[in-house]
Amino acid sequence: MCGIVGLFLKDRALEPRLGEMLADMLEVMTDRGPDSAGFAVYGAGDAAHVKLTLRGANLGAVAEAFKGKAEAAARDTHMVLSIAARDEDAVRGWLAVNRPDVVVTGAGHRIELYKEVGLPGDVARRFDLAKMGGTHGIGHTRMATESAVTTAGAHPFSTGADQCLVHNGSLSNHASLRRMLEPNGISFETDNDSEVAAGYLTWRLREGASLKQALEASLDDLDGFFTFVVGTENGFAVLRDPISCKPAVMAETDQYVAFGSEYRALVGLPGIETARVFEPEPTRVYVWERN
Repeated sequence: MCGIVGLFLKDRALEPRLGEMLADMLEVMTDRGPDSAGFAVYGAGDAAHVKLTLRGANLGAVAEAFKGKAEAAARDTHMVLSIAARDEDAVRGWLAVNRPDVVVTGAGHRIELYKEVGLPGDVARRFDLAKMGGTHGIGHTRMATESAVTTAGAHPFSTGADQCLVHNGSLSNHASLRRMLEPNGISFETDNDSEVAAGYLTWRLREGASLKQALEASLDDLDGFFTFVVGTENGFAVLRDPISCKPAVMAETDQYVAFGSEYRALVGLPGIETARVFEPEPTRVYVWERN
């Protein structure tokens, strides 16, 4: 049992409050996942620069190694390194050789991705989520019923540029999918089936599919039960499997689209009393994208 939240803003006036609203939603889902939590926020960025969210010890030494060539913003156990897009491969190569202990949790022009062990509210506060602005974000609270409680096992999972996924459910064919995806250039950091789902979408997107098409294809290729909430640089999407045994509710107004595993995650949002509240239908892909 895990908790998922997501928020896609239509009204630019709300963008400074994205993190504040997402943090409240995440904390409400504590009893669905008290072991660890994580979130991805899509904030300011441009095509000329890439943001690498790094997790590890002594990240100050990494910032020092790229002093004058990168901007570094430390947040607890993570750090966002902003670099010229042309330098991304070189920076990743340096990390692989000199700091193989450092994990890149997310990368892209706009995404920042943080996750840690602990109560969701504590995790949100450690990373100052409430102070982050942006256009959209997703979050996850995890109850580790079948594996150890680790930071690596926390959601979201990101396997492509500006792409991330949170998942409530279980996939039965993730091992065979992993064997198919790895020769196609998709790499994985954990044994988590949710990371395989993220990798599958990355592969489909690389092959030219739209976000909607990639999720539609997953209905044939992924076995199991699942609710996915997906973020891309400009998009936000939701999909439930044909059985849809995992709870999910959505709310839409002129200002935002919101997702929660339970309605109580949404009650603090502005204008929720007049929102169109609905349960996403099985197998229907819901996508919102910004121009």
